[in-house]
Amino acid sequence: MSNFEGIVPALAQALEKRGYSALTPVQKAVLELGSADALVSAQTGSGKTVAFGLAMAPTLLDGAERFGHATAPLALAVAPTRELALQVTRELEWLYEPTGATVASCVGGMDMRTERRALERGAHIVVGTPGRLRDHITRQSLDMSALKAVVLDEADEMLDLGFREDLEFILDAAPAERRTLMFSATVPRSIATLAQGYQRDAVRISAAGEEKQHLDIEYRALNVAQADRENAIINVLRFYEAKNALVFCNTRAAVNHLTARFNNRNFSVVALSGELSQNERSHALQAMRDGRAKVCIATDVAARGIDLPNLELVIHADLPTNPETLLHRSGRTGRAGRKGVSALIVPGSARRRTERLLQNAGLKATWASPPSADDVIRRDDERILADPAFDEPVKDDERAFIDALLSRHGAEQVAAAFVRQCRASRSAPEDLLDVAPFTPSRERPAGEKFAQRDEAPSRRDDFGASVWFSLSVGRRQNAEPRWLIPMLCRTGSISKREIGAIKMQPEETFVQIAADWADRFLAAIGPDRKLQGNIVVKRLDGTPDLSRAGYQPPSPDKKPHRGKAPFDPNAPKRKFEKRAPASVDQRPAAAHEAKPWAKKPGKPKFDNAGPPKHKKPKKRPS
Repeated sequence: MSNFEGIVPALAQALEKRGYSALTPVQKAVLELGSADALVSAQTGSGKTVAFGLAMAPTLLDGAERFGHATAPLALAVAPTRELALQVTRELEWLYEPTGATVASCVGGMDMRTERRALERGAHIVVGTPGRLRDHITRQSLDMSALKAVVLDEADEMLDLGFREDLEFILDAAPAERRTLMFSATVPRSIATLAQGYQRDAVRISAAGEEKQHLDIEYRALNVAQADRENAIINVLRFYEAKNALVFCNTRAAVNHLTARFNNRNFSVVALSGELSQNERSHALQAMRDGRAKVCIATDVAARGIDLPNLELVIHADLPTNPETLLHRSGRTGRAGRKGVSALIVPGSARRRTERLLQNAGLKATWASPPSADDVIRRDDERILADPAFDEPVKDDERAFIDALLSRHGAEQVAAAFVRQCRASRSAPEDLLDVAPFTPSRERPAGEKFAQRDEAPSRRDDFGASVWFSLSVGRRQNAEPRWLIPMLCRTGSISKREIGAIKMQPEETFVQIAADWADRFLAAIGPDRKLQGNIVVKRLDGTPDLSRAGYQPPSPDKKPHRGKAPFDPNAPKRKFEKRAPASVDQRPAAAHEAKPWAKKPGKPKFDNAGPPKHKKPKKRPS
């Protein structure tokens, strides 16, 4: 007796075999559709693939328990990406296995001849991407005459990727008397317009919890220094030690860079981006599923198509550009009742943008610092103590060697060797710079202004204990705080918060550094005490005497600029008279002697540059 009421018995059997104990809200909602069209909006990871599989089963089977011989397809499922189409194929295969259904896939990047042969043999359900399906329809290798149902999965994504024309072509080629089911994470106006044109009296379903935060995903916003972004990702990966982790980047170059960096740090990592072939992408995902790789670094092209059963951690190495991308990235984890963590790496300059991103997505995140090296080591020790290997009894064939090991080295030395071996197998954590905690505006006191920048206080009167340093560059060297501050942060391994007042002088600059960071600042600069461009740094005792370091008048023996006399404010103003140009006769005689080609009566007119030079004729090209 099945525990799932209202479901085709064969599919209920598949659900029980798969370990399902209850249906998700969207799966329950589609059971009440009957034979109607539907426009369904639900969260990513809410079980939409199983939902439309359950929804179209009564239409396809038409009261039968199993499918007959496969000829022309009865159902067509369209997905935006190759990964998602292949994932939908795998989901429908196990769901419809008791019914004897044949599921075929048609996706870009695969051999089209193999797909054509599979369609010729017959398939009950076809899953594909818009472009490849249109190619098969145009070449008449995909028979659409017997279709009873068409499913558009992630319809909003397909429109965003520019597949509207392909979708309209596919829907126009399908029989008019069919069911059309549209599943989408969001329902913008473009989706509503498409639904009105190709659906008949569609039922609008908004799954429960669509507008609420995914309760199975813990969102964490981690404050990091700009130079520590990659180190923070390493510590997050080491702290959680997830079975599968997904790191999202915005560009292919960033994916390649992080892949190389993590490979060097002894992480089992694979890359996933648009520049890879379909075969390479399939191998990368398979390596994640069978445990040969634990970390996948991907661009957003994979955000909709990846479904890894053991994915426990999503890291946003680069912040997503909009709330929808944030939800789709994070939705790769926390699926089917499993818990997951979505960590955003937030540099100081992106804190406000991250807060707005979370607010627009309707999410609440815990703001914190990334795990430190001590936190990672502490978590490693907890894992060692909780290792289930300690609960297993000693076997008879092991006892003799264990006694010999203990008698030779002792229990303490054996335990130390075991701990060293465990730690050596893992990548060492990174030592991160301390970053001041960030309090989101929603958690601030009511009277505090939002517009105040968080990178540095607007007033430095209450900067606290500090140490003054002198830099051997001033206004005369065109020194400005806008390029001095980044240089100090980069070279001295500090942030803007550790820099207080900056006093510009003609030949030097005084900088105030927090007392707790003064020694670290000097250590980061190095023993030569020089910054970029040979700028010498000196530590001062006490506060600089700005009265003596102020403007110094030029020395009397210094020549005036460009031969002019020094400015005298009491001197009478001179009136400038217009003078007539000097005639040739008034010029010194030496000038005429030195320039024999100068202007003379009855001679050719030459300028003072000398007689004209005869130019050689240009050679004609042969």
